Amino acid sequence: MGCCCSSDYDEDWIENIDICEHCNYPIDPDSKRQRLIHNGSEVQDPLVSYEATTPPCSPLQGKVQPWQGVAVGAPSGGCCHLAPPLALPDKLVVALYNYEPKHDGDLELRKGEKLRILEESGEWWKAQSLTTGQEGLIPYNFVAVVNSLEPEPWFFKNISRKDAERQLLASGNTHGSFLIRESETSKGSYSLSVRDFDQTQGETVKHYKIRNMDNGGYYISPRVTFSSLHELVEYYTRSSDGLCTRLGKPCRTQKPQKPWWQDEWEVPRESLKLVEKLGAGQFGEVWMGFYNGHTKVAVKSLKQGSMSPSAFLAEANLMKNLQHPRLVRLYAVVTKEPIYIITEYMEKGSLVDFLKTSEGVKLSIYKLLDMSAQATEGMAFIEAKNYIHRDLRAANILVSEDLCCKIADFGLARLIEDNEYTAREGAKFPIKWTAPEAINYGTFTIKSDVWSFGILLTEIVTYGRIPYPGQAFP
Repeated sequence: MGCCCSSDYDEDWIENIDICEHCNYPIDPDSKRQRLIHNGSEVQDPLVSYEATTPPCSPLQGKVQPWQGVAVGAPSGGCCHLAPPLALPDKLVVALYNYEPKHDGDLELRKGEKLRILEESGEWWKAQSLTTGQEGLIPYNFVAVVNSLEPEPWFFKNISRKDAERQLLASGNTHGSFLIRESETSKGSYSLSVRDFDQTQGETVKHYKIRNMDNGGYYISPRVTFSSLHELVEYYTRSSDGLCTRLGKPCRTQKPQKPWWQDEWEVPRESLKLVEKLGAGQFGEVWMGFYNGHTKVAVKSLKQGSMSPSAFLAEANLMKNLQHPRLVRLYAVVTKEPIYIITEYMEKGSLVDFLKTSEGVKLSIYKLLDMSAQATEGMAFIEAKNYIHRDLRAANILVSEDLCCKIADFGLARLIEDNEYTAREGAKFPIKWTAPEAINYGTFTIKSDVWSFGILLTEIVTYGRIPYPGQAFP
């Protein structure tokens, strides 16, 4: 017989194991046996079965072999001759809110309705209703995964500790309001955030780490353990048992604004209805209005002759590329004069005006510091993208209903390539907010934005007072 690797076939026998031309590994035959060609005819191999297994002592023992569907050493991405991968289970979601169709192709949602996700793409997902069988696009932020924590009113996914404090301290929440969020420091763990009242700090938020058990349970104090987060919430709703207070109602949430409809960048002027004038600036006016009669937006219009349409559209393209939770989001433009830029609507208006209202003057120093921190987050993003703003001040910070601050008005913002930008001759600057080197030489850098940020802080802590009061500038 010879050694185990020798051939016992005569010259008339030709071994014909199918080899993939792409990865050079055997193709799993339908017959599950080795195929041999003898005088042009296929015969059963009398010696070796294709279903042979490796000896117990073999270093390949326990590894998937070529004849088992995945070739050893084959490309990790698989190959064309392998069996197709197992189909992933359907992704089922449940509607958290009602949604009325507004466009051709979107799908009606009813709270509690279950759907099958067919395609996830951007902010509009293609789905099929398990109730009606109809298919269409749905806003991604109106649904949550079935049999997960997401549908629970007390679970807040992808929220930071600081944002948890902001939401719990917002109006509508009371002593004992709470939420459970994913831990920022321990992946796979959770944290409990509870609104409390402190004699020295007033309304505050306490945080508790929820620890995982080896058997899959949870606990805050090792004295009491729970098999699920639902049990934990139910227990501390009945008794504080070491917490600052007994859990009350889940943190209040607002119905999210549906994403802007896909591919609607240039829109007709007729689709906009201007309702209320919010203010006027160097380049135009700002209005509150409605898009297609149902979506509340802010509309910024260009004064004819104040600047070129190309420069105004450059502002729009800049805002389109810079997207961050602390920057006002651009939705669309009207490109025919008078040109419009359509952005998200911020209910409380500019920060400088809000700080002077009856609500604004009552804000604590802690809330003022939080607003400053929000502006920092937005400016840090702008810096990371190698942009400078050039007009950072409280008038260009907008405030939402839940007191979230976002940076707006990129009319003077510019991309910098060599760490600085030199303004064109005759450019206008807000003198009291502009760094000395920018005023004297027209040179702007990230550092000049830092100077403006310092002036912004004085506006915030003085509740909107004009910088350098009583001092005139040329």
